[in-house]
Amino acid sequence: MYTVSGGTVKERFPHRWSSCGSYVLESMPFYHVYPGSQCLAIGTAGCNFRCRYCSNAYIAKEDPEIQQDRMYRLTPRELVGMARKFNCRSIVFNVNEPAVSLPSLLEVAEEAKAAAIPMGCLTNGYTTVESTELLASIFSFFNISLKGISDDFNRAYIGIESSGPVLRTIRRLAQDRHVEVTTPIIQGANDNAIDAIADFLVEIDPEIPWHVLRLLPEDEMKDVEYPNIQAIDAALESARKKLPYIYFHNFISSEWVNTLCPDCGYAVIERFSLGCGGDQLKRLLCKDSRCPDCGREIKLLREQACLGNSKRVSQ
Repeated sequence: MYTVSGGTVKERFPHRWSSCGSYVLESMPFYHVYPGSQCLAIGTAGCNFRCRYCSNAYIAKEDPEIQQDRMYRLTPRELVGMARKFNCRSIVFNVNEPAVSLPSLLEVAEEAKAAAIPMGCLTNGYTTVESTELLASIFSFFNISLKGISDDFNRAYIGIESSGPVLRTIRRLAQDRHVEVTTPIIQGANDNAIDAIADFLVEIDPEIPWHVLRLLPEDEMKDVEYPNIQAIDAALESARKKLPYIYFHNFISSEWVNTLCPDCGYAVIERFSLGCGGDQLKRLLCKDSRCPDCGREIKLLREQACLGNSKRVSQ
């Protein structure tokens, strides 16, 4: 996705997008950001991971040059215009890794800032310190995929040596950006890391929303049996005592997609679980970001977040 010309690193395919459409923000998933709102979801091509189970391998792993003829060519102004046309509250980069398209995203961010439209993204967090700062300057809210912690898992399933850079990125972005974390569970591979991941998140912020997904493996692992819902639910039992906002989904009719007040257990946000990124808001019962039963503040990103602001985003 990048090349070197005259000693300068340049983007090979600027302003080309593999996807562009309007979706509910819960389906990304973002559960604690602008509940019930629409976002303009965009993506490019390529990735810095080689996940064996990738559900978007045709975008993330295929040679980007081959994909160019079927990609959209849209300027930052056109993207922001589409977001306005579809009444989108935000623009969210999903599908693949945003770090492979930073120059284009920087330009989109400037246009979005002028239009007072915040941006968010899904990222694997495997970035350098410098790239992480660029991401922080572009996006106000993040869903970071923490796929596993052990080096053995990351080498065998992800194609990287260590989760260290991902952990560093989560720590950094959680300082002044809204962060949610997602862990796709592969039974027998990373389900033994559930408690360790929970402990890591508790150290940073015990109110970080954590999405635990029942992975439906594709690509090299498409013949692997789907994870058992009851077994994963049982494995989450101790983690739920540490983190109040744990969501277990990616399957139809999940019982674990509502937001409960950490103090009294009242269901302050109710959602439908339609499986495979189909989650939707049902009822928002904490419109002032407080539990209507006991008054406890609920962690939500509600106010406009300013691009490049070094202060903590409004919650």
